[in-house]
Amino acid sequence: MNTLAEEAGAHDLVVVGSGAAGLTAAITARKRGLDVVVIEKEPVFGGTTALSGGVLWIPLTHHGRQQNPADTAEQVRAFMQAETGRFYDAAAVDAFIENGPRMVDFLERETAMQFVPTLYPDYHPTAPGGADVGRSILAKPYDIRGLGKDMARLKPPLRSITFMGMMFNSSNADLKHFFRATKSLTSFLYVARRLANHLKELLLYRRAVQVTSGNALAARLAQSALDLGIPILTDTPARRLLVEGGRVTGVVAGPEGDERTLRARHGVILACGGFPHDTRRIAQAYPHLRRGHQHLSPTPASNTGDGCAMAEDAGGVVQIRFKEPAAWMPVTHVDFGGGQTGVFPHLLDRYKPGVIGVLANGRRFTNESNSYHDVGAALHRACEGMPETAMWLVCDQAALSKYGLGYAKPAPIPHGALLRNGYLLRGRTLEELAANAGIDAEGLARTVADYNQHAARGEDPAFHRGGNSFNRYLADPDHGPNPCVAPLAQGPFYAIKLLMGDLGTFDGLSTSVTGEVLRPDGSAIPGLYAAGNDRASVMGGNYPAAGITHGPNMAFAYLTANHIADQAQQPTQAAAPIQGGRPVPDIPVVRPAQVA
Repeated sequence: MNTLAEEAGAHDLVVVGSGAAGLTAAITARKRGLDVVVIEKEPVFGGTTALSGGVLWIPLTHHGRQQNPADTAEQVRAFMQAETGRFYDAAAVDAFIENGPRMVDFLERETAMQFVPTLYPDYHPTAPGGADVGRSILAKPYDIRGLGKDMARLKPPLRSITFMGMMFNSSNADLKHFFRATKSLTSFLYVARRLANHLKELLLYRRAVQVTSGNALAARLAQSALDLGIPILTDTPARRLLVEGGRVTGVVAGPEGDERTLRARHGVILACGGFPHDTRRIAQAYPHLRRGHQHLSPTPASNTGDGCAMAEDAGGVVQIRFKEPAAWMPVTHVDFGGGQTGVFPHLLDRYKPGVIGVLANGRRFTNESNSYHDVGAALHRACEGMPETAMWLVCDQAALSKYGLGYAKPAPIPHGALLRNGYLLRGRTLEELAANAGIDAEGLARTVADYNQHAARGEDPAFHRGGNSFNRYLADPDHGPNPCVAPLAQGPFYAIKLLMGDLGTFDGLSTSVTGEVLRPDGSAIPGLYAAGNDRASVMGGNYPAAGITHGPNMAFAYLTANHIADQAQQPTQAAAPIQGGRPVPDIPVVRPAQVA
């Protein structure tokens, strides 16, 4: 492991942040011959990426073309224009469409990064240009023993969405086996083997080594960077930017009292994860916080807006411009016991038949099988004028046993501890459940009666649940006639209380298409770039498909790194390998045509 003392000095490029965007930029720049160092505030690398689902929305890749050969750039443009509205940026969209597939090809060809296709539809597949398949890809599962001694520095996955530390992809077949383990011998044997292998990993390594989702994405990118000799300096927070003669020339970084100077000949890229834990900024940006309501974010607590603040000090500007300034996620607060708590993001349960979402008045307010962002946006609108921004997921015993509810797992996992600590609420009748949950009893009883009347036929005339391919994708394909809809038939009944959370911010620094941080007058700050969630989202505050964070973030990070390398006018000989860390092979200079 390289140290800050060893790396202090001059580099071609300093990248601040070790998530997907920062590591993609670092890898691309190093393959172009630049001397790169990555610094990370936390003691572990991977950032928000390591906690995420690991999906990338990149239309027109070779994976997507095999699934959907009829897809075109014109359809993608139409979709993005329909989704982003007045924030549609034609130049940025064209750059994304062009560079996204190039980035995927480059990483798969040149690094340990590998992707697999998914069957995810766009979240709004019936919008102009929307698609039912072929645009979202996923990091291929990975054995983190490939990281060697750096395995311990990989940020672990979000505890609340693992089972005994074991990870699942929402689109993965093994999750279906776990749901069917008590009903199918094949699934039972599959689960038994999976658990046995996982327990062996815990005994040998004290963590899962077979990782999926965002943990696999972060691990593969980190391995690729380390294999190229790029130092990833953890426990190294950026303190301030060096600005000389109007140009950003480096970063002062390190623990308080032991700061060092990292000079950057050709630029600093800020990829610090946006500002979801910058309490001052989100109080201004988030509508429910402006009302004084509660917010919980499963993103790393270290994402306090450092990149945005440093850029503003250098003359950049963060605009709160989007109607939806963050990727909303309904969440629950989980008490693990022993003084440990966490946040559970509701990624799967809302889609299942026999589960509905209601407000404190007992009424449904949206299609529960829409995306988490759409449900979150509907929630904060529905709760205007209410004492809190909150909803309750409600189900009967059959649905709880079959699918679980939030952190409460399906049968045969017991729920006693969750009932005792108040996470899971129960009532023999709907009226008793309402009293225990603080929901209007008459409203809840009327809502369930109205819902059940139609749900028995698989219908939802109020909100048309199950009406598109995305609604159905994460539901129960074995349940008919509508995989999203079933009555809440017989007690006891259960509920959990959801609050508003986020998966990261959409608003961010104003930049050029190639990533230069811009001043309020539109001029670029020389030597300063932004990537990932530090940069305002090309999606304009909307969340139209799975992976619209990682996909554009990595595509633009790739574009930014190539732009910096072009500007550097590097010599024909490769940069000298960086000393320390892993052995570094000779790295040929890769010209733009080769990268493409």
